[in-house]
This record gives sequence, C-alpha cells and structure tokens, in this order.
Amino acid sequence: MPSPTPSSGGPRSDVGRWGGNPWQPPTTPSPEPEPEPDRRSRRGGRSFWARCCGCCSCRNTEDDDWGPERHGDRGGRGSGSRNRRPDSRGSDSRQPGSRDSRRPGSRDSRRPGSRDSRRPGSRGSAVNAAGDGTIREGMLVVTGVDLLSSRSDQNRREHHTDEFEYDELILRRGQPFQMVLFLSRPYESSDHVTLELCIGNNPEVGKGTHVIIPVGKGGSGGWKAQVTKSSGQNLNLRVHTSPNAIIGKFQFTIRTRCEAGEFQLPFDPRNEIYILFNPWCPEDIVYVDHEDWRQEYVLNESGRIYYGTEAQIGERTWNYGQFDHGVLDACLYILDRRGMPYGGRGDPVSVSRVISAMVNSLDDNGVLIGNWSGDYSRGTNPSAWVGSVEILLSYLRTGNSVPFGQCWVFAGVTTTVLRCLGLATRTVTNFNSAHDTDTSLTMDIYFDENMKPLEHLNHDSVWNFHVWNDCWMKRPDLPSGFDGWQVVDATPQETSSGIFCCGPCSVQSIKNGLVYMKYDTPFIFAEVNSDKVYWQRQDDGSFKIVYVEEKAIGSLIITKAIGSNMREDITHTYKHPEGSEAERKAVETAAAHGSKPNVYATRDSAEDVAVQVEAQDAVMGQDLMVSVVLTNRGSSLRTVKLHLYLSVTFYTGVTGSVFKESKKEVVLAPGASERVTMPVAYKEYRVHLVDQGAMLLNISGHVKENGQVLAKQHTFRLRTPDLSLTLLGAAVVGQECEVQIVFKNPLPVTLTNVVFRLEGSGLQRPKILNVGDIGGNETVTLRQTFVPVRPGPRQLIASLDSPQLSQVHGVIQVDVAPASGGGAFSDIRGSGRSGETIPMASRGGA
Repeated sequence: MPSPTPSSGGPRSDVGRWGGNPWQPPTTPSPEPEPEPDRRSRRGGRSFWARCCGCCSCRNTEDDDWGPERHGDRGGRGSGSRNRRPDSRGSDSRQPGSRDSRRPGSRDSRRPGSRDSRRPGSRGSAVNAAGDGTIREGMLVVTGVDLLSSRSDQNRREHHTDEFEYDELILRRGQPFQMVLFLSRPYESSDHVTLELCIGNNPEVGKGTHVIIPVGKGGSGGWKAQVTKSSGQNLNLRVHTSPNAIIGKFQFTIRTRCEAGEFQLPFDPRNEIYILFNPWCPEDIVYVDHEDWRQEYVLNESGRIYYGTEAQIGERTWNYGQFDHGVLDACLYILDRRGMPYGGRGDPVSVSRVISAMVNSLDDNGVLIGNWSGDYSRGTNPSAWVGSVEILLSYLRTGNSVPFGQCWVFAGVTTTVLRCLGLATRTVTNFNSAHDTDTSLTMDIYFDENMKPLEHLNHDSVWNFHVWNDCWMKRPDLPSGFDGWQVVDATPQETSSGIFCCGPCSVQSIKNGLVYMKYDTPFIFAEVNSDKVYWQRQDDGSFKIVYVEEKAIGSLIITKAIGSNMREDITHTYKHPEGSEAERKAVETAAAHGSKPNVYATRDSAEDVAVQVEAQDAVMGQDLMVSVVLTNRGSSLRTVKLHLYLSVTFYTGVTGSVFKESKKEVVLAPGASERVTMPVAYKEYRVHLVDQGAMLLNISGHVKENGQVLAKQHTFRLRTPDLSLTLLGAAVVGQECEVQIVFKNPLPVTLTNVVFRLEGSGLQRPKILNVGDIGGNETVTLRQTFVPVRPGPRQLIASLDSPQLSQVHGVIQVDVAPASGGGAFSDIRGSGRSGETIPMASRGGA
C-alpha cells in the first residue's frame, strides 16, 4: 500500500486528514505520491478479490478473466481498449471529434442493400466451416449488419441510452432490441442463424462471457432471438438480453448454417455492443420502481453536493457527465485496471465494491489521489474541480492517478461511474460525520484533570461533513429486508478486508445498528449514529465519562431532491428519531458489538446548565462575532467557569493551534440565561486559515456547585462569494454561444495565479482558464464561447481557485434549442484548450 505522504511512515500521518495529527504550517508538499502506472500490487500474493470479495476468493489462478491487468495491456477483449490508446473511440483509431459515416445524419450508408464501410469485407474475409474462406453457392452469407445504434434510432431511445455521445449500440440488460441482417440471398425456414457475443480474454459459456443465441429457439439465461420480418435479402431480428447479463463491451458476430455449408461473419469493432445494468427492468436486481427516481438518479447529468456545517450549509453544482464521450470507456477501464473478473461483472454488489476501491488511488493506483494537506502545488486543489469528466478522461488517457481529491470529489466521481454503468445513485452529505478508529462505535475525546484535551489520545475525529454515495439494488447475499439503498464510500478512511474500500452497506442495517451485516456496517454506523463521549482523567490515572453528546453525530443527512435543486433531508432513512427508544436501542445494540461494550454503564447525568452556540453569518475577509449562551435549567444558583478556545480546522476535524481564547466566570440565577461573546477581527484569523475557511470553537467549563462538566465543540465556516454567470444570447445546438463570468475579490489582498474552470455536459468539455492576478477587492469580468452539442436543459458550471482563495463556484442553466435543421445532436465535440490564458474583459475596483 503506498503511503499518502512521501515523508511519512504510514497513511495516518497525512496532515489534515487523520485525528491525532494537529495541523502545522507545511514546509514541504505532503500529498500522496504519484503512482507508478505499471505497478501491480498484489499485497503479498493475495489477490484483490480474496481480500475484497469473499465469494471471489476461491479462484482459478489459470483463468485469465480473474487475473490482474497484464503489463502493458490496457484491457482485454471487449474492454474497448485492446491494442489502442485508451482514449480512442471504440476499438479503432478514431479520435474524439473525428467525423465518419456512422454519425447521426449519415444513415444512407447503412440502408439495406447498400455497400459501405460497415460491410465485413472491410475488416476481414468471410469464413466457412473449413476456415479456408471459400464461399460456396447457396451458402447463407451475412453481407452486413445494422444494429440501429445511432442516438436517434429506436434501440437507443427505448433503452434510455440516446444521450450517450457514442455511435455504438448501448443497451440495458433484460430488454429486447432490434437489428437488421443483410444476406446474400433470401432467408429460408431451413436456414440456421446464431448470434454470438463475447467478452474477456478467455470467453466461456459457463461464465456468461460467451453468449450463444440460436435465432428462433429458446436461448439460455434469458437470451433469445426471433425473426420479426423477412423481406428479400433483409432479415429483421428481435433479440432479448438476459437481466443477469455481464455488463461491459461485447464483441458481436453471426454464424449461419445450411446445406451448402457454414458461414461466420468476421468480427467488426464497429459492431461492438455495450451492455449496462437496467433499472427499468423488473427482473434486474437494480430495478427502481419509480420513473422520477430513474430520471434523477440514472439520467440526470448534474447535481448538487452539500458541504460546510449543519448551521451553514454550502452547496455546489457538480457535472457528473456520465454520457460524455469517453466516460463509459473510462468506467469500464476502471474495472479492467483492477482485473475484475468478467464473470463477476453482472453482480452490482461486486461492481460497486470494486468502484469504491478503484476511485481512490491507495492499494491499486486508482482514479484519484487523496490530499488533505493544504498543499496542492503538484496537482489540482480538490475545491477547484467542477465535475467528473476531466478526472475520468485523464485517468483513461494516461493510466495515472489524478491529483487531488477529497470526499466530495471521490463521491462525485463515484456517482458518475455508477450512473454511467446503470445503477441508480445519489450523492449524500452527512454533517458531523464521525471517524471511529478503534471500533468502539463511539467518538471518544480525552481530557486531563483540568479539562485540557489530551491530543495524543484523541485519534477519533468528527468531520464537519462527509460525502458518500447511496446506490439502489437488491441484496441477494443478505437476509430479506436489506434491499434498497446501499452506502458506497470511495474516500479512503479505513481498510475493509485490507483494502481502502467501503460498502455496499444496507442503509436498513445502519438504521437498526446491525453492525454484523456486510459490508463495513460498524464504520458507517459510527459515522451517522454514534455518541460523542467525553472522558476525564482522574487522580488515580483512570478515566471517567463526564459528558455524552447523544445528538452530536450524524445530525443531518441530506441529498439533492428529485426533480429540483432543493435539499432533501434523508436522516430518517439512516436513523430513528433522535432520543427515541428505537434510536437508543440501535446505538446501544451496535455499541455492544464494539470494543467498549459497557461504555454506557459509567456515565453521570448532572446536567442542569445547558450550553448553546448562536450561529452567525461569517464572511471571508470580514470581522466576526462568536456567541455562547449559558442557561440554568435548575432551581438553584449556579456559578460557571467558562473557557472559549478558537482555532482553525480542516473539514476533517484536524485542528490548528488556538489563536484566540476567552475565560469568564458567569453566575446564573435559577432559570436565567446569559450570553458570552468573543469578537474576532479579520487580521486575527487571516494568517491561520486553512482549506474551506473553517473554524472550531471549543467550549469547556465547570459548575462550582454540583461539579457538572461543560464540554462542547462548534464548527463554523467563513462564507465565500459566488461566481455570477450570465448567458449572452440564445443557445442552439451547433451554434456558438457566449457566457459572461463576473467575480469580486472579497479579500483586501491580491489573488495570485487565478485559475477558472468551465464545464457542462452537452455544452462545454472541461476547460481551464488562467487569468493571472486579481487585486484586493477588485471586480473582474471575462467572457467565453462554447458550442452546445445536445438540446434540452443543461448546466454550465464554473469555479475559481487561487492560493489565497478557493471554494468559489457558479452555475447557470442553459436551455439549448435543437438545431434549425431538426438534428437533435451535433457532431461537434466540446472544444477548449487546457491551460489557456484568458484576458479579462473588464476590471473594476470595489
């Protein structure tokens, strides 16, 4: 396993990521090292599958399908990347943007009876049973095939794959499709026609990697083909695919047999067929019984990702781009790169588990390198990404892990990959997300006798927010009652069976504290529904629980609502109502299976003084005020010695040193409240800021009369400005359109090396714009052109990043009209050069 930091001795030394590693100003870059592309880690000879998936541990080592990627091989048969550059189109040499006869609008070249580049003779010679290439009189020769694969054809529309920017046939399993065979003579009832699909290096019928479909006869496993029309030398077929079919890119060929002999159509890479999971098919275990869910969680190409704190929720639009050209090949390449057995690719449980491992780079040189250090000089600041497309296409093109990602980037890419493969998936944010490192299923914070934190013992941490994924499927590997939403988390936190992956884990098992259910339920349960336990060291060296925060963890779990950009609170799907008997039972049941099963037996409950933090809007670059309210809920006078400590913090809960503190004694009459305030000037916090401008207020106190200990932590963030996007003119497919971006620097200091990113599926391929420096409190305006390639409502997303300011985003909806000629799609691929230097159209002061 590669270490996340070049100077560390293990993955837990990454500053800003793990508890127990307080932040210090970095002196050298400390991201995870860039991977060696050809490295194939086998971790002491034990395969990924033996560690990741128990059902795959007993494999035949001689079977090529089960092995890791071979050195120098970018994928096997049907992977879409054999013997070519991984960014090429299909299995031929066409590059993105090339124009060929298979484009929509060029249908004449595929009409019945026409001789065109799709004829098998252009890719090889026809063969007979003897293999000598002789065509005898009377043989039934297939002279051409029309798979009806263009985006405007019936197959693509009925299979909900018409948005894919591909010209190959893309199907969803368990659903029929049509094709036309062009023959050398009319079809006769005595003729035998067999369709064959193959995937993998060593296709086998028993594994489902070699599918044989006799026309007019019942196939096996749900595969069958029937003649729907025979007219002259054309034969129309209706083919049914199995709802359990392997997903991936299949080679397709046809065999015929008659009295004159046998014929086999040579393989043509332009006839390759992609098969995906099918949430529209009731027989598929990924079936979703709500059309609005399928529209949102499978077909929506953009979404909202939430961050910040529960009291100050920030949101950003993310371009998933699952239908962009090249993304489907990138998703299949991820499976190839890990060496996932083709025979296991029909199982969404296994596929989603592999994706959770491969989206991060640890163990397997996966897609994204995690970096929580604050130094991103060797890559891209995670806050600067606006979507998944640039990341996935870079991985496909180079084979190298992409720097850098944090939890929302891992989750955004995972949503793209799973939606692309056909799994209903949503991006989920959990606020106050716990990171339990000792399997106690509690968040343990240790203090000395004077309530000063003992940092060397505080290895658990509470992230301000954590982003992961839910995907929908049945769980035939679990008892009944655990179908539906399953958690998949690609952010590398803890290992699962020795690998940095997490899930799929049934949300129902999390809700009820059934931590013995696979996969990784104890860790996820602790993230959303554990308690925050404060321990104080006693005079004899032992520790005693002095306070338990029962509502501190998993306080709010949200996702984008279906059909709108509103937030949807899904906390109830993960946990019973806070404080209810069912919720307490779930927590204590789970804790009984942890490393501290008796943790609730020693707690005290003298709590008549309450502490509340008043959240106020805090803006980056401005002064702020911290307010704490103490309330005496008892019937006697209470004297409180209160301590406030303010420090900066990474969103992962790793804190810097305290830069401001306040101490005060407060006397509270029965039933009385008093507000304690602490002003903080911009000049006081400016030099201490880290990623996302988050701060941590530690509150501790002691009640003189009854010995009650007060302990609370409150995190808040400094709000950053948005980018303002304005569309200048109508948007039409194939016609140039212009957008204006306006930004005002909120800081009194110059922003240096400012970089804008622009991206939008169907509008603009990922584009990087270097704009130089922006002065303190200065306003800048820039304009960019783009050419829409697909009609309908689209999202154009932009971000700004500089060493002094990040987490700045903007989005605009663009309603794209079809081209005037009636074409639904444009042949133009989104253009734009990476690293382009862009002059500002206008600049202005405050």
